[in-house]
Amino acid sequence: MLTLTTLASGSSGNCTLVSDGHTHLLIDAGISARRITNALKALDIDPKELAGVLVTHEHSDHISGLATLTKQLSFPLYASSGTARALCAKLTALDENRVHSFTPGASFEIGALAVETFPTPHDAAQSTGYALSCGGRKAAIVTDLGHVTPEVEEGIKGAHLLVAETNHDPEWLRSGSYPYFLKERILGSEGHLSNQDGARLICSAAAQGAKTVVLAHLSKDNNTPQRAYDTVAMALMRQGAELERDVVLAVAPRVEMGCSYRV
Repeated sequence: MLTLTTLASGSSGNCTLVSDGHTHLLIDAGISARRITNALKALDIDPKELAGVLVTHEHSDHISGLATLTKQLSFPLYASSGTARALCAKLTALDENRVHSFTPGASFEIGALAVETFPTPHDAAQSTGYALSCGGRKAAIVTDLGHVTPEVEEGIKGAHLLVAETNHDPEWLRSGSYPYFLKERILGSEGHLSNQDGARLICSAAAQGAKTVVLAHLSKDNNTPQRAYDTVAMALMRQGAELERDVVLAVAPRVEMGCSYRV
């Protein structure tokens, strides 16, 4: 059985725990080391038992807790080759021997967890999405992407649980107070998924059997949990899905630990 818990999800910090009960992995560490260790303890996990951190990319909201966390604990890091180089350049005290690099598309095992990787289109060195499997169950995490690619669709294929980005409402973003360059970055092909684009990806995953979907990386200024939920819920219902029966839909909290989902 796989358990997934978001510890934080948004532009101020991202961190997700995936565990099979024995092997505990974090996807990103974009919140403080104290918040991470306190969250692990609240979940009855000794932080010293952390088996590793899978890094999606080097932006600060995904790695801000890594420097301190790597000083406190001895886990390995896993990152694409491009992300690994960017990490070592940003975190100059990081021991490069702790970083296990790969080319997106590679698969490997950590304990009993099988890890699949796939490239994601984001304005970072070599952004990566992850899918983790154990005992025939699969959870996929895909945020920070400007558009959906065939590699992303293949990477999440067969996921029973999907954490997917619904970052913004495009009209709210366009009419909001962000400077023009930032609006263009977010709306660009290497920016972030809108509610509508996220909904299309989620509908595709649901049609392939995804039973639990968690909406993630919501903008504080250009979205609300209710608006993201309603956009995706309407898309799923138009597809013929009945919420709670066919698909459980939830929204990851931005700054606190979310629910634990089991698949």
